[in-house]
Amino acid sequence: MLFVVATPIGNLKDITLRALETLRECDAIAAEDTRHTKKLLSAHGIEGKPLLSLHAHSTERDVARIIERLSAGEKVALVTDAGTPGVSDPGDALVRGAIAARVRVVPIPGSSAVLAALSASGLGGGGAFRFFGFLPREGTPRARVIAAIVNTPEPSILFESPERAQRTLVDLCEVMPTRFACVARELTKVHEEFARGTLADLAYSRDEWRGEIVIVLGMQEVPETAVDDESVDKRIDEELARGSGAKKTAEIIAAWSGRPKREIYERVVRRKK
Repeated sequence: MLFVVATPIGNLKDITLRALETLRECDAIAAEDTRHTKKLLSAHGIEGKPLLSLHAHSTERDVARIIERLSAGEKVALVTDAGTPGVSDPGDALVRGAIAARVRVVPIPGSSAVLAALSASGLGGGGAFRFFGFLPREGTPRARVIAAIVNTPEPSILFESPERAQRTLVDLCEVMPTRFACVARELTKVHEEFARGTLADLAYSRDEWRGEIVIVLGMQEVPETAVDDESVDKRIDEELARGSGAKKTAEIIAAWSGRPKREIYERVVRRKK
């Protein structure tokens, strides 16, 4: 059996009784960072448990070795440094391999940064939401995800590192400045903070963000009809008037309109001429 075990996202006390029982009774633990997991186990008096390294850069052979143990009848617990394995964290490859090998996969639910941030943001709306994980860092993949967020009416949630949080807030602000948002920082830890306001308020409210970041974006109305050429050209002129370059303007307008970046870039060049 493979147990997919959620671990605390910050406060070591946020672990379920069932998770502790599973970690005590399993034959081995597959961990994202064995040093981090040792601290968790030590805090709860669990000693001498075999730890198997399984992180984002593990090879197929690394996964196969754990599958071999499972197929031989061992009980293995899968954990990451924080939260639930496979949710913007390593582990999905092992789960798929276990399923293919006809190994029973058992979830042990627990702490979730996504749900913790949403529940305290004031932006949940009591219904559906969409989780985007970490945004791509550059180029077209990033622009496409931002365009998807712009065209998502439900609350949207994404993770970000402290080094990139400021840039992400600015990029989001450029395409939807009036959308309400909440930046949840250092969840469950001593310096936990919830910064709330519009993206225009938050994007330039400080020079840097520290700690692990979850960004929650509130509900918004999405036009049912496509943005017409006249509206696109008007927005292009506004961005160019602000001094934005052709490439940056194309990225902003493509995300805002949902149109291909190449098409928008050609319109930008024509408008500049």
